[in-house]
Amino acid sequence: MSGPSIRQAAVALLAGALFGLGLVISGMTDPANVIAFLDVTGAWDSRLAFVMGGAVAVAAPAFWWVQRHRRTLLAEPAQLPATRGIDRRLVAGSLLFGIGWGLAGICPGPGVVAAALGSGGALLFTGAMLVGMALFALWRRR
Repeated sequence: MSGPSIRQAAVALLAGALFGLGLVISGMTDPANVIAFLDVTGAWDSRLAFVMGGAVAVAAPAFWWVQRHRRTLLAEPAQLPATRGIDRRLVAGSLLFGIGWGLAGICPGPGVVAAALGSGGALLFTGAMLVGMALFALWRRR
């Protein structure tokens, strides 16, 4: 099996850079902004809702395209989930993600971007995330 083509790698790099730039511009790499969004009974900051709404507005047409054509915009076969059901693993993973997001004020995408920008807390978060991913991979192989 060969790796991605230069075109695929360039598009992935451009998409990742655009995503990271959007996170920086929107302030979502700052855990204080995320925690302020989650503080619905205090000094609530609604900016994250607009960031999420913008993401949905951009992603929805792409998902529609892939569902209809079964191919990406680069004409590659789409890799869609085999199941759409809600099971115990999905619920448990969602709970862990939400708890971690609420405690740390940061999730994987913004964490990686902030770590790349040199944030000490984000470097710690990203390191802990990678260790957790490795431990899960080891546990899953058992």
